[in-house]
Amino acid sequence: MSNAQLTLGLALPVSWAREDFLVAPGNQTALAWLDRWPDWPNGSLLLHGPAGSGKTHLGHIWAAASGAVFVAPAAVQVAAIDALAQTHLVLDEAQAVADPAALFHLINLMRERGHGLLLLAAAPPAAWGVTLPDLASRLKAMAAAAIAEPDDALLGAVLVKLFADRQLIIGQGVIAYLLPRIERSFHAARHWVARLDAAALAEQRAVTVALVRKLMDEAEA
Repeated sequence: MSNAQLTLGLALPVSWAREDFLVAPGNQTALAWLDRWPDWPNGSLLLHGPAGSGKTHLGHIWAAASGAVFVAPAAVQVAAIDALAQTHLVLDEAQAVADPAALFHLINLMRERGHGLLLLAAAPPAAWGVTLPDLASRLKAMAAAAIAEPDDALLGAVLVKLFADRQLIIGQGVIAYLLPRIERSFHAARHWVARLDAAALAEQRAVTVALVRKLMDEAEA
């Protein structure tokens, strides 16, 4: 089996600990809202931001503090609402819930039972295309905080952490070379770190500026 094949399906450990969350101006408000728990209006909170912005990490931080469990959007169905609303919940990708009536009933039942509900979404509710007026009203009234795309300082720190998560030791020159050349997003940071990791393993070499330049030249070709 080749080294390139060995990179496929490799499960990497991820730390969701609070001390591993990178705090920056773009996410401070969201973190502050978590710290206000259990003093959330009606016991619920909505955090929204782009893919890879740290929403899931924040969800895990709150889950560790509150004892909440994660729920996938596919699980939010009318027949399952009573079973779901037994404890504090984190609903990831809330905008992907297929049945708006089910989400409306879940919000109501969680409130009635005094359980906390944290919704995580890629965009604010106004962009979800909600057609059920009662749900739109509930979401509009919910406390919410946005998570912004990273600035240079945060994106650099994210790159360092992503490389460290993969047990890759890289020099500051690699970070300095990457920062002005990749899209200003967490998604792009994850993409390039994964790609560099795979290339370094396949070629049995370290992640260097030369390797970054080579991959970027290939991407532009």
